[in-house]
Amino acid sequence: MFEGFKIQRIEAGEATLRVRHGGSGPPLLLLHGHPQTHVMWHLIAPRLAREFTVVAMDLRGYGESSKPKTTADHEPYSKRAMGRDCLALMERLGFTRFDLAGHDRGGRVAYRLALDHPERIGKLAVLDILPTAEHFRRTDMNFALAYWHWFFLAQPSPLPEKLIGADPDWFFGHRPGRRSVFAPEAEEDYLRCYRNPDTIHAACEDYRAAATYDFALDEADRGRKKIAAPLLVLWSARGLLPAYDVLAIWRDWADDVRGSAVESGHFMAEEAPEATYAALRSFFAR
Repeated sequence: MFEGFKIQRIEAGEATLRVRHGGSGPPLLLLHGHPQTHVMWHLIAPRLAREFTVVAMDLRGYGESSKPKTTADHEPYSKRAMGRDCLALMERLGFTRFDLAGHDRGGRVAYRLALDHPERIGKLAVLDILPTAEHFRRTDMNFALAYWHWFFLAQPSPLPEKLIGADPDWFFGHRPGRRSVFAPEAEEDYLRCYRNPDTIHAACEDYRAAATYDFALDEADRGRKKIAAPLLVLWSARGLLPAYDVLAIWRDWADDVRGSAVESGHFMAEEAPEATYAALRSFFAR
C-alpha cells in the first residue's frame, strides 16, 4: 500500500504525527475517521498522487500519532486542536495553503479548520457528515439509534473505556458488514492501533469534545461565519444522511457547495474507491 510514499513521524508542536506523503503538484491533506487511521486512503491516495502532493496523517489520539493529555473541557481533542496539528504539519512540509479532504471525524476537523483559518484552505471536501451541531440539533430516535456510539463514547470516563477495553476487537468489528469492507492490511493497522488503551481513551475524548467543546464552537459560528473555500460534500447512499437535505444544510455553512450521494456504505473510500476518487479528483483538479 502507498507505493512511492514516504512514512515519517513528524513533530507538530502539540503532537507527534504519523504521516505518509508522496506525489507532486498542489498540496492535498487527507484526514481519516473513527475507528481508522490514515491507511483508509490506501486505494485513493496513490492515484491522487499522480497530480497532487498528497499528505495523509493519523489524527492526534488515533493510529500511531501521540495522545496528548486531556483536560476537563476536552479541548485537547476538539476539532480545533486537531486542526492546529494539520496547520503545523503542513508548515513543516513547506505548505502554508493547501486543499483538504476529511472523512467522518476527519471531516469535522476539516470544516472546523476551514472556518477557523480560511486563508489556509484552498478547497474543502467532507465525506459522510453534517456539521456536528446540526446533527445534535436534529437528534431524534432514528439518529440516536443509528448513531448510538456518539452518546456512548461521550459518557464520562472511564465507563466506555472499560467496556471497550474488555474486548476491543469485538467492539471494533461488531457492526454488521464493517470488517468485510476493509482490506486485510488496512484492518490489521486499524486493529493494532485500536487495541491500545490510550487510543480507546483518546477516541472517547474525541466524542466527548464533539458533544461539548465542538458543539459550542459550531453554535457560536452559526449564522455568523461561513466556510470561504469551495466545498464538496459526498455522502453514503446507504447511510443515514439521505434522510436529510444534505446540500441545503451545508449551504447554511458555506456559499459554494456542491456534492452528491455515493453508492456505498459509510466507508466510501474503501467500499467505493472508484467513485470516491473520481469525485475528489474532479473537484480538486486545477
